[in-house]
Amino acid sequence: MAKVPGYLSDEEAATLPCAALTAWSALVTEGDVKAGDRVLVQGAGGVSLFALQIAKLLGAFVIITSSSDEKLERAMALGADERINYITTPEWGKTAKNLTGGDGIDHIVEVGGEKTLPQYLRAIRPGGTVSMIGVLSGVNMGVSLGLIVTRKVRLQGITVGHRDSFEAMTRGLEQHQLKPVIDRVFSFEELKEAMAYLQEGKHFGKICIRF
Repeated sequence: MAKVPGYLSDEEAATLPCAALTAWSALVTEGDVKAGDRVLVQGAGGVSLFALQIAKLLGAFVIITSSSDEKLERAMALGADERINYITTPEWGKTAKNLTGGDGIDHIVEVGGEKTLPQYLRAIRPGGTVSMIGVLSGVNMGVSLGLIVTRKVRLQGITVGHRDSFEAMTRGLEQHQLKPVIDRVFSFEELKEAMAYLQEGKHFGKICIRF
């Protein structure tokens, strides 16, 4: 059992144990992100938007990628510093690096997997960290391992987190009154519709089901 911030609704609080804690584990517990670091997050799903919000809370410079210009606009309103549409900019790894003045990204929140990792390795700085959270585009390793070794890239797998991290996270969220991004709330009777909506991939943030 762990308390959740009292300023959140039940739906908002329900987004914390999985999506929020995963982002927190990547950036804080395992990532040691600090003010001035350059963070890249992929997409506009629950984990990615929490990563954006938490990274900004820590004082980081954040670049977000998406295939939707509309979602990128909304991400900028949440505090993102730069945006890249990876459809119109296929070599977005190079673009992301250029946005840092050529130094490279300090920490990447990776949810794509097989097809996106090669671009992230072009964007990461020597000694930077890639937090592998999702494998939406495939599970095979289709990149040169030499890049990881010679550039001393830290590639870490992230799977949610532990209670101590959760309690530290909720203290931080409450102090800054950070609000989770919820795209839509369905009733339990609309479960089928909710799953279909999730599959469409048009959501921005979390989808919740009210019991």
